Amino acid sequence: MMTVDYMFDPDADEDRKVPDEQADSLLVGAVDLHQHPGPSPFPRRMSILDAARDAAQAGFRAIVAKSHHHSMVTDILALRSAGLAELPTQVHGGVALNRTVGGLNPYAVELALRMGGRMVWFPTLSSAAHVKHHEHHDTGFPTSEVELRPNEIISILDDRGGVLPEVRDILSVIAAEDAVLTCGHLGVVESQALIDAALEAGIGRIVVNHPIFVVGASVDQAVAWARQGVTIEHCIVMYFGREERRRDLDELLTFIKEVGVERTILSSDSGQKNNPLPVTLFRRAARGLLDAGISEDDIRRLVGTNAGQLLLS
Repeated sequence: MMTVDYMFDPDADEDRKVPDEQADSLLVGAVDLHQHPGPSPFPRRMSILDAARDAAQAGFRAIVAKSHHHSMVTDILALRSAGLAELPTQVHGGVALNRTVGGLNPYAVELALRMGGRMVWFPTLSSAAHVKHHEHHDTGFPTSEVELRPNEIISILDDRGGVLPEVRDILSVIAAEDAVLTCGHLGVVESQALIDAALEAGIGRIVVNHPIFVVGASVDQAVAWARQGVTIEHCIVMYFGREERRRDLDELLTFIKEVGVERTILSSDSGQKNNPLPVTLFRRAARGLLDAGISEDDIRRLVGTNAGQLLLS
């Protein structure tokens, strides 16, 4: 049986003890669309309630709890009577379409969204791009603490490259519920096919997750997606997380400049046992972007306003 031991300790992130009123002020109203609290078969540093309390203390407007394995919508609902409903920070969930929820399962999507979920992630762990990337790279991605069946690839396309009927069914549900569609860990070709089909279905809230990680999208590709009305998400754990795994900040700055602040959001993608907490990462990102010459107004859009318009408007 799995035992849950969350190592939630904000003070373990030493820089949280260092005053930075300017960076902290930019987090008031922040919205994090991509957190990974427990419960999860992967080792996590924080629970949903831990994450919400930490975000509330920092003045966040909302967070989204994501699991690669199950819908967190029911977890969130169950925690409302345990104190979640009393916090000023909204907590939302959704469903990732991997094997553990039946893959491309419109029934799972319909249930998650109609019970209050706001986001649908197309295959992450089960995408071909994810499986192939992790076969050839040491990414530090967590390993399950629960024995699970071997992962099997899920494609959204048929043998002729057309979008599968069940994908179109899912898109119709997302459109009807006015939810947020994200491309998950699909590669460029599948992401493009999904985006085109989503626009055709009338979906107005579309996100490409971490274009550099797994997805393999260039700056030019991200610009092209932005021109289609897609929002490009960058995960700040990649730039402000553990030092041994940080990418060059200039990479992020180039994406922001070329795509434009209005089509860019920053999310933490954190909550894993060995990573800094989401609030810590947002704080580091605010300071790092200030030092790089990004204006306070633009930082507020990147960490809160744009994501809030997707999730809450």
